[in-house]
Amino acid sequence: MTNYDQIRKQLRDKPKAWLVTGCAGFIGSNLLETLLLLDQTVVGLDNLSTGYRHNLDEVKELVSPGQWQRFRFIQGDIRDLCACREAVMGIDYVLHQAALGSVPRSIEDPVATNGVNIGGFLNMLVAAKDAGLKSFVYAASSSTYGDHPGLPKVENRIGRPLSPYAVTKYVNELYADVFHRCHGFRTIGLRYFNVFGKRQDPDGAYAAVIPKWIAAMIRDEDVCINGDGATSRDFCFIENAVQANMLAAMASACDRNEVYNVAVGEATTLEGLFVHLKSVLKANGIDYRKLPVYGDFRAGDIRHSLADIRKSVQRLGYGPVYRVRQGLEADMPWYIRNQASDRAPAQASRDSCRQDVIPLPASSDSARFF
Repeated sequence: MTNYDQIRKQLRDKPKAWLVTGCAGFIGSNLLETLLLLDQTVVGLDNLSTGYRHNLDEVKELVSPGQWQRFRFIQGDIRDLCACREAVMGIDYVLHQAALGSVPRSIEDPVATNGVNIGGFLNMLVAAKDAGLKSFVYAASSSTYGDHPGLPKVENRIGRPLSPYAVTKYVNELYADVFHRCHGFRTIGLRYFNVFGKRQDPDGAYAAVIPKWIAAMIRDEDVCINGDGATSRDFCFIENAVQANMLAAMASACDRNEVYNVAVGEATTLEGLFVHLKSVLKANGIDYRKLPVYGDFRAGDIRHSLADIRKSVQRLGYGPVYRVRQGLEADMPWYIRNQASDRAPAQASRDSCRQDVIPLPASSDSARFF
């Protein structure tokens, strides 16, 4: 039995109360799904600026009615300290995923990125510390490694940030460390490396490469590679990221106040990724025959990224199960079923959830959330 198996069994036997910020987003909704399937009580906080109601609807379809009743949704913004304080009431563990992602977006609008990723993060940290929570796990980023040339990336060796987004994620780590030094509040930061999987948005100017390319290939549109195709990334399937969050939340005190790489430890070039996608799509009945179109390198991007995951393996018991190809094979049917052309416009999806609050049942375990 793996460490992750033991954690899941422990949680099924003794359910806890969790807060997932950014619960309607890509990673947040996958965490929500996993926790509800484990019969946990979950509060979700999201302002629906980059998260979507259809992600919550999909989770609802995948869990039982009884499990769904253990979820309470709060439409709120982490830049609002009062909303953060409300969200942590009665919570045991926080999985903080809410942020404005995307390097290009941060270059175009650094003020918004700073407000959410630093101001909002600090609000959550203050609220969690004041509430005396057992655990605070937050989404850090491999962008923190910046211009450091070393490969693979090791947690204690970073360079200068290459984008405002990277600055905000590094500041999160600094704040977490300061809160430990000043208040004894222990946290764990998870440096994600290019996480991909179901519910990742394929649309918009800031879409991640895998869902964006899959959507284009399904529609038989051109795929654009930024640069010469030799740029490489350590792509990490969503189930690996979910595992890391669960292990981090339940980690012993001696393993907190740390940051850990969350990846597979294997580099894939963009050209290699293109080949993988063509092959997996063909196995699912879609024969994409176009050649990629090559464009300029993207501002703020690093050339190569590869994680050293030994610290995560040794101290958290992390063991990535899915490599790139396996992750693509696992979720390609979802991508095909949910190609963006079949969805309602994103803004309509957000607007439909403006007043939607899903209460927890008024039981002895959940009444403390009100």
